[in-house]
Formats: sequence, C-alpha cells, structure tokens
Amino acid sequence: MNGIDKITQRITEDIDREIAGIQAQAQEQADAITAEYAARTEKESGAIRARGRAAAAEREERLTSMAQMEAKKALLAAKQEMLTRAFDLALNQLCSMPEADYVKLLAELAVKASVTGEESVILSQKDHDRIGSAVVAAANEALGSKGKLTLAEQTRPTMGGLILRDEAVEVNCTFETLVRLQKTAAAGEVSDILFR
Repeated sequence: MNGIDKITQRITEDIDREIAGIQAQAQEQADAITAEYAARTEKESGAIRARGRAAAAEREERLTSMAQMEAKKALLAAKQEMLTRAFDLALNQLCSMPEADYVKLLAELAVKASVTGEESVILSQKDHDRIGSAVVAAANEALGSKGKLTLAEQTRPTMGGLILRDEAVEVNCTFETLVRLQKTAAAGEVSDILFR
C-alpha cells in the first residue's frame, strides 16, 4: 500500500468514525426527543383520562340527581292522586249517607251557617224534591224561635249540601266546597296519616 492509499484509508476511517459519532449523537437526540414526547403523551393522555373520568362522574351525578328528582315527582304525583281519591271518597260517602243522617247533617249545616234565621235554603234538584221540607223543618226546630228558614224554589247543580241565601248574600255549604276547603286545610295532616 502506498502512501496515498494509506492517507485515503485514514481519511475514510476518520470520516467513518465522524459519521458514526454524528449518527450516535443523532440517535441520542432522537431517543431524547422520543422520550420527551412519550412523557408528554403519557402526561396528556393521563390528563385527558382524568378529565374524562371527572366528566363521566359529573354526568353520572347529574343523571342520578335527575332520576331522583323524577322519582320524587312521581311519588308526589301518586300521593296527590291518593289524597284526591281519599277526598273524593269522603265526598261520595257524604252524598250516600242514609236519609235520616243526611237530613240531620244538612239541618246542622243550615243552623251553623244561619245568621238571621230567615235565610232561604237552596238544595240540589234531587235533595229539594226528596228531603227539602224535612231539612228546613229540622233546622227551624233547632233554631227555636229564631227559626224562620224557608225552602227556596231555586235549585243548584251540586252533589249535596246546601246554600243559604239572605237577599244578596249566599253562604255556600255544598259538600263540594266543604270538602275542597277541608282538603286545603287538612292536606298535610291527611298526608302524614296516609304516608307514614
């Protein structure tokens, strides 16, 4: 090997070493960049997973809350329906009382609602024809000397009970009105009894 070949070989070896060094350095840099991006990816994917878990937990909580609210609304609606049925049953029982008890109850209502003792008693058509005279007689008897109630010719479309009229003033003692007023006043108490 002559001198030029030796120089050429040495230059080639130096270049190969330099290339190997550059490649090694480039590989180190590539590995470092890869590691850095892998760490970033892991960190960001962890953050995304955490946000996803938080969003899922929040959505689950919201859905649970909505379901509980809907259940409470359904329960309240069922309770209100039961209360309405209870008061409807009471109204039906008032209207279907035995005749003697019914006359007595209407007479007591007339006595309690009477202010002057000279009012007109307005009944439903059915009650007017069937028991009107008996109710007025029993109420007047209970009022004693003050009792001058009269049976009005006029009737009203009610389920039961009566209306007392003194000129322009009417006192509504129909069962529908009395039950509605009792429902409003006693709803809480009845609810406590029914739903303990």
